[in-house]
Amino acid sequence: MEIKFLEKSKEKWEIKIIGESHTFCNVIRKELWNDKDLKQAGYFIKHSLTEDPILVIESKNPEKSIKNTIQSLKKQNKDFLTKFNKAI
Repeated sequence: MEIKFLEKSKEKWEIKIIGESHTFCNVIRKELWNDKDLKQAGYFIKHSLTEDPILVIESKNPEKSIKNTIQSLKKQNKDFLTKFNKAI
């Protein structure tokens, strides 16, 4: 995975996520929606075979929103792993 900023302003980020697909972007987008400062979040892929997804985040503080999202997903993954290990 490689990340390239296409736009980075005070309240809006557009990030090209090179090497990823709908699966990864859907998880990020859905979790971003839980951020109270978020105005909107989504992504698009111009062509699924030839283009990488572009994640768009509009928030009072996009950096804080994405960092909170990453921390939340890390916690969810850790919780899942703990429950999975107990189940097996």
